[in-house]
Amino acid sequence: MIRLKSPAQIEAIAEAGAIVAEVLEMATEQAMPGRSTGELNEMAEAMIRDHPGAIPAFKGLYGFPATLCTSVNEEVVHGIPSSRRRLEAGDILSVDVGVKQGGLFADAAVTIPVGEVAPATERLLDVTRSALEVGVDAARPGTQLGDLGCAIQTHIEAAGFSVIRELVGHGVGEAPHEEPQVPNYGVRGRGFRMKAGLVIAIEPMVNAGRPEIRTLDDEWTVVTADGRLSAHFEHTVAVTVEGPQVLTRVASPARAGES
Repeated sequence: MIRLKSPAQIEAIAEAGAIVAEVLEMATEQAMPGRSTGELNEMAEAMIRDHPGAIPAFKGLYGFPATLCTSVNEEVVHGIPSSRRRLEAGDILSVDVGVKQGGLFADAAVTIPVGEVAPATERLLDVTRSALEVGVDAARPGTQLGDLGCAIQTHIEAAGFSVIRELVGHGVGEAPHEEPQVPNYGVRGRGFRMKAGLVIAIEPMVNAGRPEIRTLDDEWTVVTADGRLSAHFEHTVAVTVEGPQVLTRVASPARAGES
């Protein structure tokens, strides 16, 4: 069932979202050569719990063991932080985090270059980041989810990259994952017609090579089947009559296109 949110709920989700954004900002600053993904996870959990009433949304969710998902290079999503996994110059690191506060959830992700990365890698990050903004801009009352997915897919494929089919965005707010599913591909004029009060996590996951993926033996870490790089960016977004409202920014929630 799709659950629309009240203005008060959206405001509360934005409070959780601001903490999410702070964690991602910290991770971006701290993801440096020699740093372990386990260290980033410890810093993130301490930062979240420093906010009264806030708890990590992912820790224990479906049995996941950590606060952050940390996915390096060909790892797409759900990488498990480890003190043994140290970042190297030229890596890219996807950091995905959720926060629960006041009974409501927010969720976002960024992919971070570790030191200097190759121009082709930087382009992958730029295209994935801008694909998220394309999706955010489409999150308006009356727009169908097929329109949103098609806009993201067209942007990505025009740049020569591929869209993963098995992993999609989702509703969020009262639970970490709600209906509807929000694919990063689609056909215009199809799917749920968005309404004011809908809150969704839009999260393009983009492969440099082919779209196929597989899951490692840890039963969590998803990697590209061809071993090439993957990038992931995500925001929690409210659909409002005034337009899309991004709820996972450090400052007060901004409209799409605002900095």
